[in-house]
Amino acid sequence: MTTEDEPPAETDAESAGDDAEQATDDDSLTVGDVYDAIDAVGKPHLVPAELASKTGLEADAAREALERLADDSELERQRVTDAEAVYYPPDLDAVTDRERVIVFPDRHEVVVEHAEQFTRAQLSQFAHLVDTNRAGGAIYEIREEDVWQAPYETLDDLLATMREVFGERSPDLEEWVQSQWERARKFRLVTHEDGYTVLDAESDDLMGNVARQKLDDDVLRAPISDSESWVNADKTAQLKRTLYEAGYPVRDDRDLDTGDALSVELQLPLREYQADWVQRFQEQGSGVFVGPPGSGKTVATMGVLDAIGGETLILVPSRELASQWREELLLHTDLDESQIGEYHGGEKAIRPVTIATYRTAGMDRHRKLFDERRWGLIVYDEVQHIPADVARRSTRLQSKHRLGLTATPVREDDKEEEIFTLVGPPIGTDWSALFDAGYVQEPEVRIRQVPWSDDDIANEYVSAVGHGRRQTAATNPAKIDEIRHLLTEHPHAKALVFVEYLDQGEAIAAELDAPFISGETRHARRETLFDEFRRNERDTLVVSRVGDEGIDLPDAELAIVASGLGGSRRQGAQRAGRTMRPVGDAMLYLLATRGTEEEDFVRQQMRHLASKGVKVVEEDAEAVAEPVVDDRGTEGAPDEDDSEEDER
Repeated sequence: MTTEDEPPAETDAESAGDDAEQATDDDSLTVGDVYDAIDAVGKPHLVPAELASKTGLEADAAREALERLADDSELERQRVTDAEAVYYPPDLDAVTDRERVIVFPDRHEVVVEHAEQFTRAQLSQFAHLVDTNRAGGAIYEIREEDVWQAPYETLDDLLATMREVFGERSPDLEEWVQSQWERARKFRLVTHEDGYTVLDAESDDLMGNVARQKLDDDVLRAPISDSESWVNADKTAQLKRTLYEAGYPVRDDRDLDTGDALSVELQLPLREYQADWVQRFQEQGSGVFVGPPGSGKTVATMGVLDAIGGETLILVPSRELASQWREELLLHTDLDESQIGEYHGGEKAIRPVTIATYRTAGMDRHRKLFDERRWGLIVYDEVQHIPADVARRSTRLQSKHRLGLTATPVREDDKEEEIFTLVGPPIGTDWSALFDAGYVQEPEVRIRQVPWSDDDIANEYVSAVGHGRRQTAATNPAKIDEIRHLLTEHPHAKALVFVEYLDQGEAIAAELDAPFISGETRHARRETLFDEFRRNERDTLVVSRVGDEGIDLPDAELAIVASGLGGSRRQGAQRAGRTMRPVGDAMLYLLATRGTEEEDFVRQQMRHLASKGVKVVEEDAEAVAEPVVDDRGTEGAPDEDDSEEDER
């Protein structure tokens, strides 16, 4: 995209209008076809001859079609002579602001102007959002991995969704999609009747020229046949990564040890889509539940425990989340306290259901204990951590079933494909369907552009470079006034204020007379404050990056992001998720200093939500005056890290 006000891929869109010249008949021609023709001729109206030239209709058929639409009040007409008239939309905005989907098969790209929520949600099933602009335009790309991971049982189901979005077939693009769908089914891991692991290829050529060329001898130990090889069971994760990078995802159909039996009964009913997730997981044997915060991934996981009936290891990023899992299991299943253990820095107990942190489970001195246990199921909560070195070690643990949970399987290091490679394919439900059904409240997302508090701070930003420039914009003191104003606008809302910097958090907390929770806050103090927030004993908390993951704050109605981790899409979605509840309003405000790179950062942060159909609105701050400067820097978004440390 070139500018915010310029529609995406303008030149191509114009040429697409010319390419749309196709024969039709007057009965099938719609008002949308007329709008396309109006776009193509570049005027707010047209005559029958112009419609005929753009659609391939005969002149008489074009006139009859326009008359029919005018009689049905879908078009206006103005008589020029007794025989001729010009035709135009009842509302000119209907042409410029309507949804348009333009497919570029050779580039595997889709350009959407003024995309409706349903269209955005459908595209998210098989395409990757590349860019957006303020005019309502978006560019999507269909990548190989998008097809490999598309949540459809059959190729026909995927193609049906594509045709619904595009409004027509795209033979060349569909041919490529079919090739990628088939490519993802060329290799699979199976268990030999004698118990060892085998890599099975679709053909001798694939085994000889791909697998045996790419994989070392310590991974493929020996050939069994021209299309089969004996695999080192300890190297299956490496095998999957290597072949994935070569363009061949591997299906894991091994018959692994189910582990010791464990009877677990879920004591509340599953929603229809949750039951579908559980069934699909059982059929696949592995997978990742991908759904918005508040969609009940934890409850669905308990449904999996009930269905699998094997001893279970649950891996989490924090002690707080370990404690929450224990409470949820005791509340919603028939497990008792003697059957649930926690294993982390504060407690070390291995039980039939064990909840451990990634860090502790990945340590060499502890991993042997987990290796010795026969797990029927391993659950990877906040599975987006898996590509990180400390979490990846846990993927070496053997289990019959692997289940990942995440709302945001995106990473700024572009390693999200490793999530599905190491754990399993995505299993999820269209976000818009959950919003429409009322299971999850769609957040109202607003980016507020805040001017500088004074000229001195503005000049400090202009003279700064690198990280100093980013920090100056992020900690603009004028944001405090806007936060106070927003809290006044929502006087009864339970609010979370998120910050990236400790000094900023302390300043905001002092102004609001609210607690500040950071990585420096003692564990017991954190728990106390969060419990008070849940019990409505506190209505405002200021939270650092430590609150982004692993802390359940289900009753937050308002989230204000004063500063964030560059353009991290994952962090943006996580913070929005703190407001996604089944009932009530859900508000998210992101504050960005006007005229700085921070504006671009917050748009980038919201990209994942936008790709799921959530509407994002940009507006001016209301508590402060107009901006002083407009000087953009050139720095890029910083790398995302998985630590809980905050920057000063």
